Amino acid sequence: MFAKLFNRRSSEPARRRASAPDGAVAWAVGDIHGRLDLLSPLVEAMIADLNATPASRKLLIFLGDYIDRGPDSKSVIDLLASLRSRGMFELHFLRGNHEDRMEAFLNDPDMGPGWCDYGGREALASYGVSPPFDKTDAAGWAAACEALNAAVDERQRAFLAAQEYSFTLGDYFFAHAGAQPGVPLDRQDPQQLMWVRQAFLHHPAPFEQVVVHGHTPAEAVHADDRRIGLDTGAYATGVLTALRLEGETRELLQTAASGSQVTLSRRPL
Repeated sequence: MFAKLFNRRSSEPARRRASAPDGAVAWAVGDIHGRLDLLSPLVEAMIADLNATPASRKLLIFLGDYIDRGPDSKSVIDLLASLRSRGMFELHFLRGNHEDRMEAFLNDPDMGPGWCDYGGREALASYGVSPPFDKTDAAGWAAACEALNAAVDERQRAFLAAQEYSFTLGDYFFAHAGAQPGVPLDRQDPQQLMWVRQAFLHHPAPFEQVVVHGHTPAEAVHADDRRIGLDTGAYATGVLTALRLEGETRELLQTAASGSQVTLSRRPL
């Protein structure tokens, strides 16, 4: 289904293993795409882990693409927006290209056909909104825009508006899609942070930090000296992935759906 990604080739020079700062434990979550069934148990497991750790700094980092394609975009946003009331955690919600297009449609009905070409219809359905099938139906798209604006409450609107384009923690740089090669990480174009793909994935040179990202689905997590890709195609594969960082230690936590059953698994990376 997705291109397989392999580990660093033995011919590549070894580098010092990246590290999170002393006293910090961070979880980073890949693309959710409306899969509330996978997100809910994952969130509970991450919160339980953070509650159990003596770390002085506890972080939850979500890499974007919370909506579209899967069935429960609205409920995913509701859950994420509620996390600030769950405990003393540092929360970072990064902006994905799908959230960017949803906000664009909230402001301009002409953005609807393009958004719906790659998952917006499922998101609109989760809000009880039925868009037109005809891309040229201007009145229909205006009505759908109005209906979505009425359905998105103030907490969800504030959640969308407060998203970040990137976040840095120790030797790690977090962004939805990746970063543009040849540009310092602190000078990246927000559009590239949300949309870049091939130029980032296939460029051999490392960045100043290891880039942790989603956006490009793969059958397995990819990890090498320059990037860690956490998008395991949850909407299609039924597998949602989170990465735990503590010092030089990396662990993966995954929820996997099989029929009506969702299982959790944890292993080193």
